[in-house]
Amino acid sequence: MMINKEELKFDEKGLIPAIVIDDLSGKVLTLAYMNKESLDISIEEGRTCFWSRSRNCLWRKGETSGNVQKIKRIETDCDRDALTVYVEKSGPACHLGTDSCFGDRVFGDGGEGFSLEGLLELIRGRKSEKKEGSYTTYLFEKGLDKILKKVGEEATEVIIAAKAEDKAETVYEISDLIYHLMVLMVEANISGDDIMKELASRHVIDHKVKQEKMTGDK
Repeated sequence: MMINKEELKFDEKGLIPAIVIDDLSGKVLTLAYMNKESLDISIEEGRTCFWSRSRNCLWRKGETSGNVQKIKRIETDCDRDALTVYVEKSGPACHLGTDSCFGDRVFGDGGEGFSLEGLLELIRGRKSEKKEGSYTTYLFEKGLDKILKKVGEEATEVIIAAKAEDKAETVYEISDLIYHLMVLMVEANISGDDIMKELASRHVIDHKVKQEKMTGDK
């Protein structure tokens, strides 16, 4: 539902908290504040502009660092006193050079959890640190041709498992394929964001259907 921005409730200092979120990954990047002027600038320019409480001035994200955040949409909560700002980022969100300002744990004993981005980071580490006995490091040492050969082999295994209608085996082989594709991504210096942006830009499902129909008509 679209609302009028005049419905937003700013605090006694004229500020409203703005939670900045990566539109592709859903990761929380930072918590900043906006006043009416910085909100207007953000909407007009299509990039984040905040009010710096420490410097007491307007602050356009990326003005000096180049890490601009292009706004995809801005939402508010039911009380109209907080914002979520979904962005397409061009670099680290934190002034420390990290992807997000958040990550240091205050409470909880759980592990970091599994994520594809975390796996991709681990694979990058195997390339840079060359851990002895690591299969991933072995692939990088053998080079691109070996990696491409494994991608081809795993793709074939997926087809065989799927054709046999063996769900468990298909899941296993798809996992192998994804892993080897991620090794290829690291070798080719392709990030997860590169893939997400490409998928988001072309509405992949409808596009591929149209391609197949065009091919069939020939």
